[in-house]
Order: sequence, then structure tokens, then C-alpha cells
Amino acid sequence: MQITATPAPKSTVVLEIELPAERLERAVDEAVRHLSRRTRVPGFRPGKAPRSLLERHLGPGAILDDAVDHLVQDAYRQALVEQDLRPLTNADVEVVQAEEGKPLVFKATVQVRPEVQLGDYKHFNFSPEIETIDDARVGKVLEELRDQNATLAAVEDRGASEGDYAVISFVGTRDGEPFEGGSSERMPIILGQERLIPGFEANLLGLEVGGKTEFDITFPDDYPESELTGKLAHFAVEIKELREKVLPDLDDDFIRTLGDFADVEALRADIKSRLERNALDRARHGFADRIIDYAVANATLDLPDILVDQEVEVMHDEFRGTLARQGINQEAYLKAVDKAEADLHAEFRPGAEKRVRTLLVLSKVADAEGVIGPDAEVDAEVTRGRDRYADDARLLAYFESERGRSYIRSTLRRSRVVEQIIDEWLAAHPDHAPLPHLEDAPASTIEGGEAASSASIAAG
Repeated sequence: MQITATPAPKSTVVLEIELPAERLERAVDEAVRHLSRRTRVPGFRPGKAPRSLLERHLGPGAILDDAVDHLVQDAYRQALVEQDLRPLTNADVEVVQAEEGKPLVFKATVQVRPEVQLGDYKHFNFSPEIETIDDARVGKVLEELRDQNATLAAVEDRGASEGDYAVISFVGTRDGEPFEGGSSERMPIILGQERLIPGFEANLLGLEVGGKTEFDITFPDDYPESELTGKLAHFAVEIKELREKVLPDLDDDFIRTLGDFADVEALRADIKSRLERNALDRARHGFADRIIDYAVANATLDLPDILVDQEVEVMHDEFRGTLARQGINQEAYLKAVDKAEADLHAEFRPGAEKRVRTLLVLSKVADAEGVIGPDAEVDAEVTRGRDRYADDARLLAYFESERGRSYIRSTLRRSRVVEQIIDEWLAAHPDHAPLPHLEDAPASTIEGGEAASSASIAAG
């Protein structure tokens, strides 16, 4: 058997395979034997009908077609082994020559795992960016704490202001007639947040409880109710209730509600310490992301369509899950945004390409750095999966399968190789502020939709 393997675009390989005429002849003889055994020809016992009658019964060319089909399948599998190819899809086969007495020639075009050529992934000219935590930042957190513990008090001695909590009643009309959704007996709003029609709440400023006003307003062009878009309406509004947010004083009584702090300065010190730790953690995460982007930008690979298509489906599944958690049906969502599934897939595709490219490049970097995913750690992740997905038999079976374990191992490797590069950079720059080490692995490699895509890529 002669095999010529030619690389083609999109990480495909074209195999041109030639088999000697003798092998085709043997395949034809075998086809006659097995077809005669399973074909009833009047006057002959199974397996005894001659080829001429068999072809008359089955149709001209049936025996040769059967022989070619079996021979192509066997030769293709043999060629994959000899060329050490791992196909991602079934091959697209074209029979070039299939005549008895002549060699059998066919082409098989197959998408394979792409070859990743790494560029530089270590000698970058950027460094971790650590946010400075100053007094203003600490003060902002203190104000947020006061805001979170604020109370609402009735407003009695002034008119409505932005930021006030109000309860209003209103009646909206068009051409003197009420319209659907244009009225409410009690509508809670926070003045200034523009929950209703842009400009609506500005007409309420200065009104006291019991105060009434009337005004005309035009619905915006992007208003969700299309029948009201751009239309003029008249509103009569009354303020039923008015409350203002009252922040607690930054005193010892308030400090004690937040924890065991001696005074305000002790609380400030605690907040600053927490913010600084978070800043270092964010710096390491951000540094890791930039390293990954650098490695991917410098690598060369030709993505096969099948991997991107699979990742688009994974992203679509993730999107369905997000909608479901919000109680939204996908069909209803698509109708609301006037889109089809094909539009979603087109939107997902750039992100899918980036995700697949990143997975492949990081796996190659892990190979180059000799990073492995120890069996013990893989076992630990599988155990976490049993606990987390105890009620999901399908997902449990996946993570306990070889394919699932392969995903877990590849995820561990990718995480560790980036952490290793960061640690090496820090060791080479001893004057840089130390960064806390991220966990050896994500909180769990079994969480998130990336599981299915990583497994489909079989990033090893």
C-alpha cells in the first residue's frame, strides 16, 4: 500500500492511498462469498450462486462496490496507524480509480488535531500591575458599609430630591384615553434612577407627600413596547410616600456592629489590609491572563472548523443554562431580541475560536514545560465531582470516564504551567513585591461549561 499524506488548510490532511490490483481482486472474491451467503438466488443454496447470477440479481457493479467499500475502510484505518494520525471527524472519501485489474486509488480528507508551533511565551516585557490602596479607597469602602447599613426615614420638611425613595400613583393617557400599562396605584421608585420613561422622574422633584403634577412626555425610540415608541403621552402623578436614606454615624456603636474593632482606625486598618490582599490576588490573576494572551499571540496554529463548531455548541449550552437559571425560555428570548439560533452561533464564534486556540496553546506549553497532571490530583477532582453532581448521573459518568479524566488532567496542567511561569518570573525579579500564590488548581476543574469543550479537544 502506498500512502501520500499532504497537509491542507484548516488542520486537514489529504491521504492519497493506492492499493495493488491483487488486493482489490482478493476483496472482490471476498465480496462474492459474503454476498452470496446472504443473498437468496432462486435455484442455488446460500453461498453457492455464481458471480454472474449474483450480479444479475443485485445489479451491475454491486460486487465491486461492496469490495471497494470494505477495502477503503480497512486501508484508511491502516493508513491512520501508519501516519500516526488522530482524526477529529469521519473522513471525506473520494474514490479516484476502482477498476478490476488496476490498482485501487482513493483520497481521504480528514480533520486532525492541529499542530501548535509555539513562539515565545516566557520573555515578555510586562510585569504584574498592583493597584495602590490609599486612604480614599479605604474611605470609599467605609461609605459603602454605611450605605449598606442605612435606614429609611420619612421625609416631612422638604420636597422630593434625587435619591429619595418614593411611592407614586399615576394615570397615563394618549389623546385623552388611558392605555395599557400606563397606570398604577402604587409604584415604588428611587428618584434619579430613570426606571420609567427618561425625564419622567424630573417632573416629580420638589413635590411633597400628597403633591400632584401633570405633564406631557414622549416615549423614546428604543422603548420596549413598540406601539408606544416615539409617541406623546400625558401623565397625572401623585406622590403617596417619600423616604430618604439615613446613613449611620461612623462612631463606636456602628463599628461594633461590623466586628471586634477597637475603634474606627482599627476598622480602617482591617479594610486596608483586606484591600491590599485582594489587590495582590487580582494582580496575579491579571498577570496570568496577560501571559496567556502573550503565549497565544505568539503561537501559530490552523484551527479546524470542527473544534470551533463544537465550542460554539458548548457556548450555546452555557447560554441556555444561563437563561434557564433566570427562568427564561430560549424561544421567548430569541423572539424578544428578534434573532435566530444561527445569529447566536455567529455571535459565539469569535469567542469560541479564542477559547479553542487558548486551550490548544496552553496544552502545548504544558508539554514543553513537562507539566503533568498527577493521578492523585485527578482522583481528588473526580471525588469533588461526585459530591457536587451527586444528582446528575450523566455528568457523573462523564467525569469518571477516561474522556472526563482527560479533561480534568489537561485543566490541571494548563493551570499549573501558568503558575509555574509566574513563579519563575518572580524568582528572576526578587525586587518585585511578592504575590500570593493562586490555588494549585481552580476551585474545581469540574465546574463550568469549559469541561465539555476541553474534553472534545482532548488536550491530554
